[in-house]
Formats: sequence, C-alpha cells, structure tokens
Amino acid sequence: MSTTFAAVDNRAPGIPMSRLVRVEMRKLFDTRASMGLLIAMGVLTILIAAVSVLANINHYRDAPTSSSDIGDPLSFGDLFTSMSIPIGIILPVMAILLVTSEWSQRTALATFTMEPRRERIVIAKLATSLIAAAGAVVFALIVAAIVNVLAGLFVDGAGSWNLSVGQIGQMFLIHALGMLVGFGFAALFLNTPAAIVAYFVLPIAVSLVSSLVPWINENLSEWINTDRAGAPLLSGAPMTGADWAHVLVAFGIWILLPLGFGIARIMRSEVK
Repeated sequence: MSTTFAAVDNRAPGIPMSRLVRVEMRKLFDTRASMGLLIAMGVLTILIAAVSVLANINHYRDAPTSSSDIGDPLSFGDLFTSMSIPIGIILPVMAILLVTSEWSQRTALATFTMEPRRERIVIAKLATSLIAAAGAVVFALIVAAIVNVLAGLFVDGAGSWNLSVGQIGQMFLIHALGMLVGFGFAALFLNTPAAIVAYFVLPIAVSLVSSLVPWINENLSEWINTDRAGAPLLSGAPMTGADWAHVLVAFGIWILLPLGFGIARIMRSEVK
C-alpha cells in the first residue's frame, strides 16, 4: 500500500507575515537565554555609561579650570557610541539563538507544520532581527540622553547634543549587519555552540592572519575584515566612498556566503 503526501500549495493563503513576525519576536525575548542576554545588555550599557561619566568627572576635577587643553566634555554622541559596544556584541548572539533554538529545542516541527513554506519563516526571523537592531539603537539613544542630562549636573559644562541622523543610521546599520552575520552562521550550522564559536572565532582568525602577513594587512584586510571595515560606521565618522566599498565587500562576504548556504540547508533539512 503506497502513501501519497500532498505537496504544499503555495497559492493557498498562509499565516499573515505580521503574525509570523510577532511570534518570532516572542521567541526572541521569551526564552530564558534571550532574557538573560537582554538583562546583561542593559546592565552593561548602563555600567559603561556610569564609568564614562565618572571618568569624565575625574578628568575635570584633576585638570586646572583655566587650562585650555581640558578637552571636550562628554557629549551625546560619545555616550551613544560607547553604549553601542555591548549591544553590538550581544545582539548577534540573540539572532543566533532565534534560529538555532528551533532545532535544538525541537520546535521546528511545530513551526514548519503551521507554516510549511519555510522561506516565510526565514523572512520573519530576518525581519525580527532587524527590528531588534532598531530597538537596541532606540534604547541606546534613550539611555545616552538621560545620562547626558545627568552628566551636565556633575560636570562643568554639559556635553553637546550634536548627533546627526546619519550617525544614528550608521549605528543601526552596523548592528543590523552584525545580526545578519550571526544569523547566517546560525542558519549554516543550525547549532548554537558552533554558530557562536564561528561568529566570534573566525573574524579573530582572519584578523590574526592579516596581522601576521603584511601584504594582506596592507591590501586586503579592510576588504575581508569586518572589524576594520565597520570601524568608521561604529565611530559615527563621515563615510567616504572607499569606506562604503569596504563595508559592502567585507560584510557581503561574511553575510551572503553563510546565509545563502544556511537558507538552502534550512529549506532542505529534515525536521525531526
């Protein structure tokens, strides 16, 4: 007796994408691991802000008030940039968990049963990752604004509020690119430890090889090393055409290759 399995009817109306994104957003924040990462990110962000303010207070306290080389006080942009460091480290790990938890917790069967068109689940997860990056940037802006106000109460001469929309956009872009790199490794390995190790170790290995080989360091490093390519974005400095080219090529390599092979694996992998 033969059994015939019905193919997925791509013409049938599926679950609305907005609902899929809401579900994936809950998966991103509701697990213990993700909640722990969110708490750690918030604590580290506030801690860095406090250290920055205390360091600036001591700087003004130790320097003569009449000195012309005291330096600029803390600014909104400085605080915003410094607070983005822990966010840039933790957000990609959350993107990795968003993908790999489906396979490690064996929830992929339920997910792909409710929505058999796997590409829609992948799109929802990608959208959720980008929304999380935008939310993290907003969080950093709010905390930086509060700290800048408080710093003005304790430091002689409050920091400026100069922060352009372009700088905010650059910070969102660097976080979004980082999440996409983590997402790609997660899709490629479908295993949390392997994806996390690959995300942190492989770029370090590339940087190490670049530093050991002068020719690579001088000619190729900015084209293959995401840390060097993304440094202007993270600093908020104005970007030149060469800077944008480095970002496009370096992150294109680290995103498109693992993400392409990873999505192909998700589409074909047997769900158990």
